[in-house]
This record gives sequence, C-alpha cells and structure tokens, in this order.
Amino acid sequence: MTTTRTAVEIASQPATWRQAARTLSQHVAALPRRGERVAVIGCGTSWFMALAYAELRESGGHGETDAFAASEFPYGRRYDRVVAITRSGTTSEVLAVLSRLRGTVPTGAITADPTTPVMDLADEVAVLDFADEESVVQTRFATTVLALFRAHLESEDALPEGLASVEDAARDAEQALTSPLDESVRTAEQFTFLGAGWTYGLALEAGLKMREAAGAWTEAYPAMEYRHGPISITGPGRVTWGFGALPAGLADEVRKVGGTLAESDLDPLADLVRAQRLAVAVAEAQGLNPDTPRNLTRSVVLTDVHA
Repeated sequence: MTTTRTAVEIASQPATWRQAARTLSQHVAALPRRGERVAVIGCGTSWFMALAYAELRESGGHGETDAFAASEFPYGRRYDRVVAITRSGTTSEVLAVLSRLRGTVPTGAITADPTTPVMDLADEVAVLDFADEESVVQTRFATTVLALFRAHLESEDALPEGLASVEDAARDAEQALTSPLDESVRTAEQFTFLGAGWTYGLALEAGLKMREAAGAWTEAYPAMEYRHGPISITGPGRVTWGFGALPAGLADEVRKVGGTLAESDLDPLADLVRAQRLAVAVAEAQGLNPDTPRNLTRSVVLTDVHA
C-alpha cells in the first residue's frame, strides 16, 4: 500500500516538536508574557489546541487564559493580548478578529505560511514553516504549535506539575509511531475520546481527526462527564479512549458493559499521535484516502465574514 502524505506528516512529529523547542527564541515575541490576561483563538483543530494551551498556561501559573473559536470571540472582554492559531494564515474568522482588534490590543499569531494575510494583521507572528503540511487534515502543525507553547512554559518555569518536557514528549511520540494498534480498536464501530484539564482539547481533536480522515462515528467529552449520559453508548465493538489517567472506577465501568478501553502511559500529546495513526488506519481499511477527506478544504475562506 502506498504511504499517504498524511501518514508521512504524522511520522515527522517528534522532529518538528524538537525543532519548535530548539527555535523557541525566534518565536517568543508572538507568545504571551507572564501575568498577562490572554485569549487564544482558532478554528477547528486550532481551536482545540487553544483549549489545551489555555488550561496548561493557567494551571501552570503563567496567567489567566481563555480560548475561543474565532467566530465566537467576545469583543466586550478586556485582554492584555490575543493570540491566533492559523495554519494557512487565511482562515476568514481568524482574520476578521485580528482585523477588528488591530490597534486596540497587542496580537500575536502562529502560522505555517509567511506569505499570507495574517502576517500583516497580527502585531507579531511566529512562523512554523518547518511544520507546514500538504495534507488537508491537520496533524503535525497543530501538535507542533502545542509543543511550542509547552516549550515556552517550560522555559519560564511555568509547566503544570507532572507535565513532562517537550523532549520527553517527543521520545514518547517515537514510541507512539511504532506501537501496534489493537485489532479491537482498529475494527471498532464507534469511538469516544475522554480527557481532563488540558487533555480535553486533545480528546476533541482526536474525535475530529477520526471524523475528518475516516468519516468515523466519534464523540468526545470531559472524562468526569462520561458517566452523565454518554456512557450509555458503551458496549461491544465500541472504544473508550482516555488521554491521561481516567477517573477512579471508570475503566471498570467500561469493561463491565463490554466496551473496549484504550489507555496509554505515554505523554497525552504523544498519545494523540496514536489516535492520528488510528484515523489513517480506519480510513484505509474502508478504502478511503485520508489525504483527500470528504467535504473539506485546507483552509476555510468565506466571502463575507462580519466580525
């Protein structure tokens, strides 16, 4: 079977994470300063990375942090800085926010393409062109952005307690690229991804990857919310995938009703790499090409966006 471009980009992530950490000083101007009240915006995958970072930054004591889908940005709130994540640099909703905020609050952006409109609309831009992608489905750019954020927090002694370094996460990602995916997971009919704190954003992203690449039936929830209704979907042929430690007793409840539990001791960001691999495997098993997902384009550019 021909290796897809998506699979190639997934496999490159340990290297791009390390490069993000190694080149941090080149990008730090676009990142939040300690103590600032910050909003981070994005769309789709970028929004989920914003959610993960917001929780990491705030729980690490670096500053109050909110995350929003760009289309839902609350213009009435005061922030010391707004940071946008946009792989293409052309996403309409992100550009609309930056345009409206221009000159009123410091803004930063993280992008993969230095030739796009975001370069003119944000005050400072971090260009991660080494993590750019040909695939429509985002994998390495998004995780590399989060690796950059983690490296920045690490450099300022603001990593939440228990969170490993980017180098440790990269080593775990190398394991995630080679560890086998259980057949019971690869052949399941339904997937529920769970996370808590910063890993809830990863759970949302894993569900999105499965839908985008494979058209799979997926859901994602905060782990403690799973008992409040969503567990009713659990049963034979259905997977519950936890990013990080699951709440006490939840694993037993999943197994009791015949569900398949997917857990890992890897860094949760590395475990997202396993979920990306699963998305490719499920797509290929159905005869789909993850490089050309249905109904999707690399960037959403709208003709009329009102900020």
